[in-house]
Amino acid sequence: MLNTDQGSQFTSDAFIDVLKSNGIQISMDGKGRWVDNVMVERLWRSVKYEEVYLKAYSSVTDAKKQLSAYFEFYNLKRPHSSLDKMTPNEFYYDQLPQQNKVA
Repeated sequence: MLNTDQGSQFTSDAFIDVLKSNGIQISMDGKGRWVDNVMVERLWRSVKYEEVYLKAYSSVTDAKKQLSAYFEFYNLKRPHSSLDKMTPNEFYYDQLPQQNKVA
């Protein structure tokens, strides 16, 4: 399942056809309902202001490489105030039952 807002890129016939042809269920937030997906909206704000707007990528390959590095930083090294200054990775593994942590 892919959940998006109702932006034109997500409601285009071409995009919807790709999802359908790959068996991906479509879910869209209500029009003007950014609060429905507030955590993802906050993620994309961080991506834009901490990475994309600060860079001039030389190619699509360069953009993919640098965005991959940013997401690694975001999940493994960047503390989040909403997670009591833990990284998303630390927070996730902290929530696992004890027997899963030992593996």
